[in-house]
Amino acid sequence: MNQISRKINIPAEHMQKIFGMQDAYIKKLEQDFQVSVIDRNGSVVVTGEEKNVSRAAGVLEQLVRISERGNEIEEQSVDYAITMGMEDQEEKLAEIDSDCICHTINGKPIKPKTLGQKNYVDAIRNNMVVFGLGPAGTGKTYLAMAMAITAFKNDEVSRIILTRPAIEAGEKLGFLPGDLQSKVDPYLRPLYDALYQIMGAESFAKNMEKGLIEVAPLAYMRGRTLDNAYIILDEAQNTTPAQMKMFLTRIGFGSKVVVTGDSSQKDLPAGTKSGLDIAARVLNKIDGIAFCNLTSKDVVRHPLVQKIVKAYDDYEAKEKTRSREKYGRK
Repeated sequence: MNQISRKINIPAEHMQKIFGMQDAYIKKLEQDFQVSVIDRNGSVVVTGEEKNVSRAAGVLEQLVRISERGNEIEEQSVDYAITMGMEDQEEKLAEIDSDCICHTINGKPIKPKTLGQKNYVDAIRNNMVVFGLGPAGTGKTYLAMAMAITAFKNDEVSRIILTRPAIEAGEKLGFLPGDLQSKVDPYLRPLYDALYQIMGAESFAKNMEKGLIEVAPLAYMRGRTLDNAYIILDEAQNTTPAQMKMFLTRIGFGSKVVVTGDSSQKDLPAGTKSGLDIAARVLNKIDGIAFCNLTSKDVVRHPLVQKIVKAYDDYEAKEKTRSREKYGRK
């Protein structure tokens, strides 16, 4: 195959971000696209087979655009950019990056970082009820919280209600000390953490004292009608079908609901059906209800988490295949 070279101008202030510590990001790009990348007096020359050079150059150009918006270039960003480049979708990176939901208390922008996350955020904007399904680290709860806080600050809703089933993750915690709030707090801690980061502890405390933000176990939703509220049900894979039905029938006028869960991490007693699995079968054709399936590609935690999720997915797929073959022979 013929080798070609392509020159890309990268401003000096963005060069270090894109190359990474000890050129780690560029080495990753060279390895994945089978190209050579050389810095020549403020310009980058990409050499290799034509198709590979085109893809690698496209990824570099999109990373420059992301850096020019003031974003830090992280390993996860580079990994995802390379994945998009392999699928000839690198031009969508700028579209994803341009969608800023809000800023944290420290001024850091909260944006979708993958195409799956972008579709998830758009679904929340355009539907009354959204189910965000996918593995750990895909930003299901965090992005839903950011959308809820933004709607609350813009007076689109009058309150935020966050809930999750109070089930131990494979451990028996016994009788916890303290009052009722102290007993349920450990189950709701991940929701508090996101609120503190986006809204700030002081603002959160004031709004919670006024009853404008409520964090409660799912059992407390029974018998209520929730009007003009942004309601997030987290860890929905741990609901029973009856609990899920109860929760979804609480929705009132002017409300928006986001249900998040990971069907691969159930903590329900053996033999108990998950309300999330049943809802996915029963409600998938109803207008106004959207289902967004995030995958290991959408994991935005440490890159190792993405590999762990994929390894477990592959293992479970093989186990299902073996099980079918075993019982098929019988």
